[in-house]
Amino acid sequence: MAVNRSTGHRHRPLGTLRNLGQALTPIARTATKASLERDVDLRLRRLRAAAADQLEQRRRPSRQTMRALSLGRRGRLDWRSVPVPPPPGPVGAIVHPLAIATCDLDRPLMLGRTPFLLPLHLGHECVAEVVEVGAEVESARPGDRVVVPFQINCGACEACRQGLTGNCLSVPPLSMYGFGVAGGHWGGALADLLAVPFAEAMLLPLPAGVDPVVVAAAGDNITDAYRHVGSHLPAALERDRGATVLIVASQSPRTPFGASVPLYAGQIALALGARRVLLVDARAEVRRRAAGLGLTAIGPGDLGDVAPHPLVIDTSASAVGLRRAISHTAPDGICTSSGTLHDSIRIPTGLMFARNVQLRIGRSHARQALPAVLDLVASGRIDPGLVTTVAADLDDAPRALGEHARGNAIKTVLRA
Repeated sequence: MAVNRSTGHRHRPLGTLRNLGQALTPIARTATKASLERDVDLRLRRLRAAAADQLEQRRRPSRQTMRALSLGRRGRLDWRSVPVPPPPGPVGAIVHPLAIATCDLDRPLMLGRTPFLLPLHLGHECVAEVVEVGAEVESARPGDRVVVPFQINCGACEACRQGLTGNCLSVPPLSMYGFGVAGGHWGGALADLLAVPFAEAMLLPLPAGVDPVVVAAAGDNITDAYRHVGSHLPAALERDRGATVLIVASQSPRTPFGASVPLYAGQIALALGARRVLLVDARAEVRRRAAGLGLTAIGPGDLGDVAPHPLVIDTSASAVGLRRAISHTAPDGICTSSGTLHDSIRIPTGLMFARNVQLRIGRSHARQALPAVLDLVASGRIDPGLVTTVAADLDDAPRALGEHARGNAIKTVLRA
């Protein structure tokens, strides 16, 4: 695992007014509508309870406290003293994060370039140690090391039983750690303790011999990469054992989005049998890292001569990137996209119809994909640690993450 300082283009956080304006954009309105499609009362009760808890702590600071990393406007990062989570319910648990990774969305989030309201408690990818469990929890015990998915899911509702854990029906839509009010106020992983409401459903044991730092991102970015590949590559290989994969990543060297998902996806595609993986990214450091992983890496300017591929993965987070990904999808092929922060974009539907191309845009179901991801790591078929560029101590999180936000590190992991 490399430990270094990022170089090159420096990113600047938006000012307060421009950051507030992000909450009024069309994509913000769309996300708000989706988050309120059901269980509005439950979401509001959670928010009221959190506000009342904070007010009571200020009035009568009698509850035990812990530290949690707060992200404010203009990228301000500070440790704050907050109440410790209450004892877990019968099916819940309290965990202590051991290794916390940045998500590819965290840099835009820290720069104030997303619709998520600030301030918030940061962090949603982690491996943790179990501290306390509820009376009905049998699969985890204090002292166990576990991987925590970033989405909240109960494991018992109809959606969870079908593996659609990102759309659990027991919690409001888009319930997740590390996104503040927008995520349902579940807290952030950059804290001394984290409450897990459904321990049996959510927590997976860390495989023996696996370093928590290596799989710190398994709860989101690695599983996100896997769903692009694992759901589609086997069928492509059945049709053609020589099938190749095209990954369309950043189309601009100045993008604030991270590059771990395309690099993880490339590793996974090779592990699952792809003959070749071609990654397109405008950033020279990302191309160098991709080449070190055995991928073929080119810049966006070289994409024009590339033939269509049966499986194309779009992680560009841009309208241009998605259109290019679709246009390079072969007849009867699949283009799968992580999506963008645009409310709507133009896509070549005529070309898709003529080629019979399928387009899949959506979020991952992290808990469903975790077992397959951890098996790939434990068996040595992939090494997510090769994607990590910076490792730092959790105590140094404000400085390390401030540097991550303004620099160009691909993946930063904080170690408790």
